[in-house]
Amino acid sequence: MSTDDERPEVPERPRTRAELRAAREAEAAAAAPSSNDDGGGDRDDPPPATEPGAVAQAVPPTGENSPVARPNDGERPTRSTFVPPDADSSTTFAVHSSDEATPPGRFTTDDASRAPGTSKPAKEPKPAKAPKPAKEPKPEKPTASHDRRFLLALGAVLGILVLVGAGLGAVSLTQGPRITDVQVNPSEAIETSGSRVILTANQSLAALDESQVTVEPAVPFTLDAAGRGIGIRFTVPLDDDTEYTVKIADAVGAGGGPTATLTTSFSTPASSLFLLRRDAEGEDSIFRTDLSGEGVAVFTADKINDFRATSSQLVVSLEEDDGSKLLVMDRDGKNQRELALPGVGYVGAIQVSDRGGLVGYSYSDKKLSDTEGRASVLVTQSLSGDDEPVVTEVGDKEANIFVWQFVPDSSAVLFIDFDGALSLVDRSTDAGVQSLGLATTIQGVSRGTYTAIVERLDGTVVELNLTDGTEVPLEASDPDYGTATTITPFPGGTLRHVVARDANGMPSGQAVVRVDDDGKATPLVEVDSTDSILQACASPSGQYAAVVIAPDLADNPYDQMLLPLPQQLETHLLDLRTGDEIVALTGFDASWCQTAPQF
Repeated sequence: MSTDDERPEVPERPRTRAELRAAREAEAAAAAPSSNDDGGGDRDDPPPATEPGAVAQAVPPTGENSPVARPNDGERPTRSTFVPPDADSSTTFAVHSSDEATPPGRFTTDDASRAPGTSKPAKEPKPAKAPKPAKEPKPEKPTASHDRRFLLALGAVLGILVLVGAGLGAVSLTQGPRITDVQVNPSEAIETSGSRVILTANQSLAALDESQVTVEPAVPFTLDAAGRGIGIRFTVPLDDDTEYTVKIADAVGAGGGPTATLTTSFSTPASSLFLLRRDAEGEDSIFRTDLSGEGVAVFTADKINDFRATSSQLVVSLEEDDGSKLLVMDRDGKNQRELALPGVGYVGAIQVSDRGGLVGYSYSDKKLSDTEGRASVLVTQSLSGDDEPVVTEVGDKEANIFVWQFVPDSSAVLFIDFDGALSLVDRSTDAGVQSLGLATTIQGVSRGTYTAIVERLDGTVVELNLTDGTEVPLEASDPDYGTATTITPFPGGTLRHVVARDANGMPSGQAVVRVDDDGKATPLVEVDSTDSILQACASPSGQYAAVVIAPDLADNPYDQMLLPLPQQLETHLLDLRTGDEIVALTGFDASWCQTAPQF
């Protein structure tokens, strides 16, 4: 017998999940068969009627097979009721004591037996939520007293800053200008002319004059000053291993005030140079050495014909069966790269323009005849290899060059062609070729003055100003040692190679003579007729000289290179200020020289 048959009609309304679950449980309880210990009793009988709102109590089965045995004293187990805090006062739940078990299917709630109109069962209590973290208390707003203290502190700091600034300004006005920064490259200064020392003052300066500047030891310079910057450009290279002091007297700020003497000092490093050493039975080497003779090979190859050095690079000409090869590398021999030549041919008379970043050389095609091929054309190109070789032309025709030289500190080239025409062309401009008359040879070009020493067709030797074309005869030395075979200019004078001859005109001896700008002559090196002087050149500043000597010329065979020279060559290094010899080294082609020696 189903409990649904006796349930009063429930009004049509949506039922909650709890109500639906209670209804299902009630139906299951009613459908379950009931049993007694004695086999009697009808399990289909409905439970005793209860008053509306009462809770139907589940009666545990009795007997031997009951999950919960009755107590021996015959008393029924006690039970208590639990009323949730949020439930109606008329709703209670039966809770069995710990010694009474509830059989499956026999537990009912008042959802199944509640009469229409009674209150809904209380909902199950929701789990308590975790308490939210307490918020940090907001900082208290500064009070008026705090504001006043902050403003007082800020005012005190600003006042201190104003006082400090005013004090520094007052000190600056009372002390005058000061040097705040110095820029100089001493290593470059001994290699090339045109190096600078740049001073920065703590304030803009009034106009300066060269008469206010002194350099010790004395060296020619030019001045370029503007604002806070003072640039002093040395027109010649500086001596090595020397401390230089620069002073600027009576410097004053642009707005006036007291004057001050600005002073700075710097030291230059010791000199070094490169030499080429040929080996008839092995490989040739380029050495870097100091003035004591301690050297190290930086590049080695078979048949090194010539080389030149800049302040950062080496340019090396190699002789091969198919022609010449031109390499550019760092001064330590690393990062080698090959420059493209105008064709397959031979290279000679290598020179470099450090300031212009150029290499120049004489070039001749390997296949050369009376009707085809180029012979002794002058080629210039960038040391970086970014451009194509440029063949020098005169009158839209490639010129055959007899002798040539780079003008120091520029990209200009001075040359004499096979017709004897002396010309000047500057690779940095489009001015074209400038004609400078006729000449037989170029002795040299002075650093920093753009003055060339050339020999005219009539045999006179002149100093030619390359900027305006004017010339004056070269002064004879005192004492007069006669006509010089070669003349090499350096800052402060010239080195002159002279040959003494007997009554029959045969060489009886040779010498290198130093001639100062005032004409005073001092012999440096002398050899007899058994030896031969091949070349004399000076260090960039004119502090030292390198003289190449071929000893025992009669027993000193020539090599078979494009530039043929005796196999035994010595380079003697001398102090030009005292005339003392420093050291003699095996090798030739000193990097101080603009060109290679020729015999």
